[in-house]
Amino acid sequence: MAQVSLSRILAYWAGQQPDRMIIHHEGREVSWSEFDRQTNRLARAYIGLGVKPDDFVTIALPNGIEFFAACFATWKAGATPQPVSARLPKFERDQIVEVGTPSLVVGVAPGEYAGIACVPEGYAPDLSLPETELPEMIAASFKAMTSGGSTGRPKLIVSKTPAATDTDLAPLNIPLQGCMLIPGPLYHNGPFLWAMSALFRGGSVVVTTRFDPEETLRLIEAFKVDTVYTVPTMMRRIWALPEEARARYDLSSLKALWHLAAPCPPWLKECFIEWLGPEVIWELYGGTEGQGSTTIQGTEWLLHKGSVGRPVETCEMKVVGEKGETLPPREVGEVFIRPLTGAGTTYRYIGAEAKAIDGGWESLGDMGWMDEDGYLYLTDRLSDMILVGGANIYPAEVEAAIDAYPGVRSSAVIGLPDEDMGARLHAVIDRPEGPVDKAAMEAHLAERLVRYKIPKSFEYTAEAVRDDAGKVRRKSLREARLGTS
Repeated sequence: MAQVSLSRILAYWAGQQPDRMIIHHEGREVSWSEFDRQTNRLARAYIGLGVKPDDFVTIALPNGIEFFAACFATWKAGATPQPVSARLPKFERDQIVEVGTPSLVVGVAPGEYAGIACVPEGYAPDLSLPETELPEMIAASFKAMTSGGSTGRPKLIVSKTPAATDTDLAPLNIPLQGCMLIPGPLYHNGPFLWAMSALFRGGSVVVTTRFDPEETLRLIEAFKVDTVYTVPTMMRRIWALPEEARARYDLSSLKALWHLAAPCPPWLKECFIEWLGPEVIWELYGGTEGQGSTTIQGTEWLLHKGSVGRPVETCEMKVVGEKGETLPPREVGEVFIRPLTGAGTTYRYIGAEAKAIDGGWESLGDMGWMDEDGYLYLTDRLSDMILVGGANIYPAEVEAAIDAYPGVRSSAVIGLPDEDMGARLHAVIDRPEGPVDKAAMEAHLAERLVRYKIPKSFEYTAEAVRDDAGKVRRKSLREARLGTS
């Protein structure tokens, strides 16, 4: 085993490939040796600003080289990166900072938070600070991701994996010194994990500010990308390109197209399998908490169509009925996961409590069934969480923002089908005074929610959308609008 701390992983690879590109972003790129030196100086600046071992550093930066630099400087300071969207409204970011109590917030104006150091996007450390190697540090957690939480209040999901890596292991089948394309937002767990795993393996990462379907294909050809991270919405948009556009690019370097974060329609998966080959298409099902996951390659999927795969070797799964009993194959129930290392060994929450049943089994809120060979098939979400383009949106969070508008008595947010994004948010608003101008409501919500959480459509009613117990029946509201029962 070659265990290397994340504070030294850049130096480890820079010693072997100093002049090779580590990161490319929209025409800008940096070499391994240059990036190692830059982040040494930046880490010293962070330490000078008060960052201590095992502190959180909130990183509110857009996709780009600066985002990666902030993360590696944080690891070199012995601290834990805690990424958030750079476009997060201050109201929502304030809640995350309150929950996480970081010692530094990167990407906001100085003085934004009393008693907490803040540096803006584009921050450059003092050039008098040395670029030489710092003392080796290993934070207790290598990442702390954010989740909206079912209560509408944000929570942090703090990994219990220390800030070190084994360069001999190949997580997610990521090749040694390969090239990864990340067209998704780095503050989400999936793109973050895939990008960082590639760098830990000595690979180059090509990252885009935002997803563009044809640009994705162009970059695969230009950089001979071997691995790309996607969500089904990206796959839909690529497939919607004219056939001549898809055929224009040489994608023969591609060894793995991963898709996750939302269900992929079987027809779309079959199109990609036929186009790129079944051995290239990979799917993962799991949560940020890391209790466990399933994976499946296209070759296997063709024999178990619709499955998300079998549990990986580090966890076990079972399907549970309404009375808590373990269900036999092909019976639908709630899917529970348990790491072989035991409950609570992979993560901890800040701002929420973990929910587990006897034996330390936990659920991600999905319904499904398993076949006789142990392959898992998902059928529906048990929870109210709505997946929009691969992003998790909790209705309670959006409803709290809507309910803050004058005259609104209550609201319910549901997901309606959307061919492009998988679902679109629709708000049913109980406001006896009548409808609100759409622009006024959107402006109100933009102060409280990141853009993708703002509903696309609004419906007003003078009837209560919640019962006397304050419960909302989102399923019945959704069925009524779909004309189903």
